[in-house]
Amino acid sequence: MMITRKSQAALEFLMTYGWAILVVLVAIGALAYFGVLSPDKFLPAKCTLQAGIACLDHKATATGVTVRITNSLGFDIDTVSVRAGDCGDYPITVGSTGQATLANGASFTYVIPCSLLGVTKYNKQVNVSYRVTETTITHNNVGQITTRVE
Repeated sequence: MMITRKSQAALEFLMTYGWAILVVLVAIGALAYFGVLSPDKFLPAKCTLQAGIACLDHKATATGVTVRITNSLGFDIDTVSVRAGDCGDYPITVGSTGQATLANGASFTYVIPCSLLGVTKYNKQVNVSYRVTETTITHNNVGQITTRVE
């Protein structure tokens, strides 16, 4: 008689925990189904570059990537070229309206054309190539852009 009561208590214990675990799994499944647990919504938007060139703002759209860059190196730079991920360089040609020279403390917004159709998040490397006007030495500043495509 004692054996049956112990087994009944053990079975009730396991059934209670089983139902509790089932309720938790259903709740997690419902949250995932409705998109509450989507990691794309929690993606931090950031644009980081190495010291000297600051990335003030950025935006990724279906037609390209826009980056606002400030020269804080302490001297003027020219032949500035910005490349983001698989996208092409910022178009710098003779007679273009783009800014290829940045004075110390100056900022400019570079629009890099790129097709991002069907992409929801953008996490790529950004390269800023420039030449110091005083020394005519070319440098490359590497950073990262992480954002949602708007």
